[in-house]
Amino acid sequence: MSEKLSIKDLDLKGKKALIRVDFNVPIENGEITDDTRIRAALPTIQYAMNNGASVLLMSHLGRPKGPEPKSSLAPVAKRLSELLKKTVIMAPDCVGNEVKKMVGALKLGEVILLENLRFHKGEEKPSEEPGFAKSLAELGDVYIDDAFGCAHRAHASITEVPALFSDRAAFGFLMEKELSFLGEALLHPRKPFYAILGGAKISTKFNVIKALMQKADVLMIGGAMAYTFFKAMQIPIGTSLYEPEFVQAAKEILDAKGKCKIMLPLDIVITQKVDPSAISKVIMIQKGIPDGYEGVDIGPETIKKYSEELKKGSTIFWNGPVGIFECPPFAKGTRAIAKVLAGLSATTIIGGGDSVAAVEQAGLAGQMTHISTGGGASLELIEFGTLPGINALSNKQKLEKE
Repeated sequence: MSEKLSIKDLDLKGKKALIRVDFNVPIENGEITDDTRIRAALPTIQYAMNNGASVLLMSHLGRPKGPEPKSSLAPVAKRLSELLKKTVIMAPDCVGNEVKKMVGALKLGEVILLENLRFHKGEEKPSEEPGFAKSLAELGDVYIDDAFGCAHRAHASITEVPALFSDRAAFGFLMEKELSFLGEALLHPRKPFYAILGGAKISTKFNVIKALMQKADVLMIGGAMAYTFFKAMQIPIGTSLYEPEFVQAAKEILDAKGKCKIMLPLDIVITQKVDPSAISKVIMIQKGIPDGYEGVDIGPETIKKYSEELKKGSTIFWNGPVGIFECPPFAKGTRAIAKVLAGLSATTIIGGGDSVAAVEQAGLAGQMTHISTGGGASLELIEFGTLPGINALSNKQKLEKE
């Protein structure tokens, strides 16, 4: 990824820096409940301000169907103002004449946050509203992408807008950090390389599993996706969640002859109801899960086995909880894995999504080598080796030749 332009390669003095950030933060009753993504963008924003640029920030929030007050980025502007200790101007839209005038009046060092990109269908469906990307691009002199969590999406602000900036489209510090860890550590990992995949569905991670099998020494499976594998092994799974259409694919993965060792849970916590007060018990999976019961977490034998194995790793990637960690009694396995990783000297990378939430809940995020801001993006980077948002940025070579 080093061939792509960095924010440090751009001349920002007197320029309007159009920065794509990921401010898709959780908001309840108008209040932000987790500002991690806003804080993650601060180094890039402050660098642009300190180097003489006026800053235009653009982001999406949620999945609105057109303009709607509950999906406004106004609460983000308020929080960002507090973090920057300066007023962040909130635009009424992300394109249009009024926005153009506000941007034109910006002084150096000032910051404006454009309204939710997804209020316009042209963001998610550039071909249906091709003028949208052009309208966004006209607002800035240089383009900076610092939204790693969105870099796997071929949306207007990620792929179409940078294409209109020729040799002036660069990545920000957060993107640089993500690509440094994920690009180098996962595409060229120090061995032994261990991968832990959890979560509900094998369908969303099937191709990632195949890609990891070419790179990892050991692949550990947990979460609900394990039951699709057990079904492929003809082990009774009771009422556990699984994907019937992926049973054959799971069988092919298990039958594949390769250097990657695949580990599945030895024992499982089962219950008749996913509820904190529900009675649960542990069974060895080879016995099968009885009718009326479902698997909700890995058991103590699996925790012990996985923990012993992980201590041998030099690089460890984890994406997806190994149980229903949102329900405290069924979070033991996920918390145990987090605790083991926190105590290792290996390079430990948490690949976004619920695994990040689990590590943060356990108070162990600070003990991991890298916490990724993008679950889907980190998985697609492993699968394809690059992302649409990376490909769209300017090459250093092009700049040097000119």
